Amino acid sequence: MNIVLLGPPGSGKGTQAKMIADKYGVVHISTGDILRENVRNGTPLGVEAKKFMEAGKLVPDSLLIDIIKDRLAKDDVKGGWMLDGYPRTMPQAEAMDKILPNLGQKIDVVLNIDVPDAELVKRVTGRRMCKCGTTYHVQFNPPKVAGKCDACGADLYQRADDTEETVKERLQAYHAQTQPLIDYYDKRGIVATVVGVGDIKEIFGKVAVALDKI
Repeated sequence: MNIVLLGPPGSGKGTQAKMIADKYGVVHISTGDILRENVRNGTPLGVEAKKFMEAGKLVPDSLLIDIIKDRLAKDDVKGGWMLDGYPRTMPQAEAMDKILPNLGQKIDVVLNIDVPDAELVKRVTGRRMCKCGTTYHVQFNPPKVAGKCDACGADLYQRADDTEETVKERLQAYHAQTQPLIDYYDKRGIVATVVGVGDIKEIFGKVAVALDKI
């Protein structure tokens, strides 16, 4: 089964992705991870990507699709893959449509984790971090002492991009880019939308119901 995973920032997509990979044996491919891996390993594609990243520019679509193509050609994905973070735009979706037939592959399902914006803002703005790596949420997972890490006692902080204004901007950008994608894939009848609100296991239960129909 080949899956494209969509979901706004704060939707819990990463958590669901891990559970999907474990249950269905598909390889979870995060665009950010394979980009960093290519850069770290000094591959020709990684060397090219590094030039853009060091200049503070976005890696162009033409290079990104080459990196995806290279990853999807590897033997470990023969039993199925789940793309997380790609495609994000219509040109990327169209590029995917060109490379997949050459690899003898196709997208079986576009899994869309849908969460209302108000819920997402609440989730993301409530996140608190500690330099030791422990994370909290003021409402869903608060520390024992407000503002202090349970693990090491240090002060907790809020990431600069977790403010309400920034989150709303990110959501606007996500909706503008992603809605056309959902419409594009929906015409093929391969979109499965799951509401990502509630208990993590309950949400995964809905995800499994959708995937078991494929």
